[in-house]
Amino acid sequence: MAPKAQKRSASTAGSKGKEKGKTSQSSTPHQSAGHPDDIFPLVLTSATQELFGCRADEDVTEKSPYKLLQKDDIVLDMRTRAAVSDFSPVKQIVLDYPEEEMLLVFDADFTHGQSFYLVLTPEAKNRILKPPEIEATEVFEAEVNKPPQPKHWISLGSEKEIGEDCLKETREKLKLQLRVDRTFRMPLSFSDHNSADAKDSHVQCAPYQDSRFSIKKLQSDRGTQAVPRLQSKSCQTLRMVPKDTFTQYEPRVFSVEELETILQDESLKNCCATQTPRILHALQQEEIMNVFIDDWKALGTGLEAGDWSGQASDSLVLHQAFADQRFSKDKKISCLNWHPTIYGVVAVALIKKKEKQSEEPALSGPDPALIIFYSFSDPSNPQLLLECPDDILAFEFSPSNPNIIVGGSVNGQVVLWDISAHVTYLQAAHPGSKKASTNPDTFDLKDNKENTTPVARFCAISPVESRHKAQITDVQWLPQTFEVTGMGVPVENTMKVSVQVVSCSPDCTLRFWDVRLPNLLIHTPSDRKQAVAQKTPVATCSVPETFKHLEKTWKPLFRVLMAKINTKGEYAPLKISFEHYICSTEKDPENKWTEILPDYSQLRIPSAEKLKPMEDVNTKLFVGMENGEIVYTDWKLESDESGRPHSAKPLLCFNYHWRVNTMQRSPFFKDIILTTGGPTFAIWKEGVVEGPLVASQYFEHECTAGCWSLSRPAVFFIGKEDGSAEVWDLLKNTSEPLQVHAHISNSKITCMKPWTASAKQHFLALTDDLGVLRVFEIPKTLYVPSKHESLSMKKYFELETESLKNYLKGEDGCTKQNKKMEEVKRQMEPDKPATPPKDNLETTEYSDNLMLEENLLKIRGMWSTAVAR
Repeated sequence: MAPKAQKRSASTAGSKGKEKGKTSQSSTPHQSAGHPDDIFPLVLTSATQELFGCRADEDVTEKSPYKLLQKDDIVLDMRTRAAVSDFSPVKQIVLDYPEEEMLLVFDADFTHGQSFYLVLTPEAKNRILKPPEIEATEVFEAEVNKPPQPKHWISLGSEKEIGEDCLKETREKLKLQLRVDRTFRMPLSFSDHNSADAKDSHVQCAPYQDSRFSIKKLQSDRGTQAVPRLQSKSCQTLRMVPKDTFTQYEPRVFSVEELETILQDESLKNCCATQTPRILHALQQEEIMNVFIDDWKALGTGLEAGDWSGQASDSLVLHQAFADQRFSKDKKISCLNWHPTIYGVVAVALIKKKEKQSEEPALSGPDPALIIFYSFSDPSNPQLLLECPDDILAFEFSPSNPNIIVGGSVNGQVVLWDISAHVTYLQAAHPGSKKASTNPDTFDLKDNKENTTPVARFCAISPVESRHKAQITDVQWLPQTFEVTGMGVPVENTMKVSVQVVSCSPDCTLRFWDVRLPNLLIHTPSDRKQAVAQKTPVATCSVPETFKHLEKTWKPLFRVLMAKINTKGEYAPLKISFEHYICSTEKDPENKWTEILPDYSQLRIPSAEKLKPMEDVNTKLFVGMENGEIVYTDWKLESDESGRPHSAKPLLCFNYHWRVNTMQRSPFFKDIILTTGGPTFAIWKEGVVEGPLVASQYFEHECTAGCWSLSRPAVFFIGKEDGSAEVWDLLKNTSEPLQVHAHISNSKITCMKPWTASAKQHFLALTDDLGVLRVFEIPKTLYVPSKHESLSMKKYFELETESLKNYLKGEDGCTKQNKKMEEVKRQMEPDKPATPPKDNLETTEYSDNLMLEENLLKIRGMWSTAVAR
């Protein structure tokens, strides 16, 4: 089949050439040979195939090769294009054809020399479309009714071998007689076992080895005959391992005679007479007090109200661990996110380690960059793979459509994915469901067709000329309540769809991106018709066309330059945090996901003049820097005297951390931010210019990750470099953690993300530097808030703000008092000049530098060498 495919491509390529070459290859019906007279092979160019709707391998295929063409359309094409028309060799035959439709057949195997042939007669068309059926019913009936005749068996001496391999019983059978005790005749009562009570809603009957039996089996040489032998055995033993069984119940109904016999029984009458007073006494006690109350459940009644004094287990419990050696080997996890709508699905981004990036590439080929989706239902196998152009350091699901994902790559490009085609597969990943991947694109390193993982390819990427000059370390969607213009001014979002993205990179810039199609790029209907002839071939891989309009035209809406406040130079941002504005007029703010998901391919950027500015949107944001600074700035651009827009100077700058790796706002207080970096963490409040409200001590190990609790305002989690995790409760202690979970991993914690599955099920996901994802179940003590906890935390932050201001005022007072004392001393010594002469200052600075140089050389043991020189 390979030579034929090559011939077809050559024919297609030749058809796109000059019309002169095509005319020389065609011939008249009388000159053609090697095919029947009632058909004529044709060469159809791509324009003709597009015009008549008979594109090869698309409209017509090898399984469906027929296409009926209107005779009037063919005549019109010959009149319009004259000799250029592909039907011009059969012009007279088409004009003389008696019917209105002519049959065009796609010749995939080039049987008659070309990829198409035209049927010239109605008889041939009917013969091809309706082939005659072969009547072979009588022949088949004769073969079926013919009885098989046995053949004579010829012995070749195999009887002896079969006789030797047959099993022959040489021992007499044992006969056991067991005496059944009266206790074994007790009636049995069956009860139902709810499989939902077990973990993952699955009751597993695992095999086990019975320690009571240890029979050593000797090696034996025996033959086996493929004949089923039935045996019937029974025993009266209790099976200790639970087993899934089913029982069909049928009510037992007594007959009238049996009922009369039972009611006349003297033993029944005596029992009723004896037990009736006791039953009446129990009924009287039931009116006074509920005697059927469950005492064990009653012990936990106080715990529901927030009294945790009797709670025994209050630490994190490992729920599941995810790791796949095919993809996570020699890699670490840079970012993780829970799927917003599907239960138990979490996605992680894998990147190469720094020591591995510097080595030479392996002989086996480049290691692909992937984002892996795991599910609670199948911890050992990934559920979905996102193909990435390069390692992804940060990604996020869209707030409006959970099938849209944005990510930032190491090479500075912004990437978009659309996983709408794989949502059914992810939703089917629950116990008891049959998973069937409808996507033909699968990924398997060992080419194992039985266990393949679907792959979703990225559908949009920012051009190289518009990318960041360094790696993208953070990327976030703007909320669906507003959008920004090219000057950074927030305006009303009439679509109520998140359409803009903010990216952050150490190249000293923040960039805002819009995923919609600009009005300038919208084509008119006439432009679309002209583009049909220049249409590019469809790609072989299935790539969604959701963001096809961004191809090679995607540019940032505007840039924010992170210039330093008082000195020259620029900051290198790593993490960002801005306030998520919530519209006050929104009827149902808790309904995060709409039933109808937006189609991003149909969205257009409206004119900025028609949008209403929103004055109550906070355009200021916190930015964590590479050198550890916490900068408070405004993304709104300003105009200079000439009218050119430029970025505003940052408002505040605090130098507290080493390298900021976490910056997250509290889900309960929109102005409270948690930051981690180096050996410290801090809690900041927007509007407080004096410094952090809560500043930790310098720990022995660095803080590598942190996150707030989603249900308790006072609780947050910190991940450490040594692989441990800490739980902090600000209402109980601000200097020490509430819990310390040591040795969770052998490597540092890279990411932490909580998730609320239900009101009684909360999880915390942690990733490490070894590519392992661990999901812990949060205990009840850490997700059920105490009474008035939110109000207590609000008062706590207010008190910390006041104490911080009072402390700084006290320091200012001490500084002013010291200055006054120095002035008094100077006044008491009038002869001494207030400021030494300039020459004396230079001499003093020179001597100080010499002393410093001498001390440094002595410490390094180089002072003697320097003196000798």
